[in-house]
Amino acid sequence: MRRIEGQARGIEKMITDERYCIDILTQIAAVTTALETVAGKILDDHVNHCVAGALASGDEAVAAEKSRELLEAVHRFIRTR
Repeated sequence: MRRIEGQARGIEKMITDERYCIDILTQIAAVTTALETVAGKILDDHVNHCVAGALASGDEAVAAEKSRELLEAVHRFIRTR
């Protein structure tokens, strides 16, 4: 996350310095890819811990809620691509 934050600050400086547009777009693409990677890891953790735990608990209401949350998160993630 610190690297992504640094990249975002770098983009801001590039814009302020009126750098070449294609170079700025390249950096934006790099930040976008890095954020998508982080989102994928968080989604994996959610499935492996939160959803799996809810399913293992035997509580159908909790399992249904975590499953619903997972599907909503996946749909949000897909829409942003």
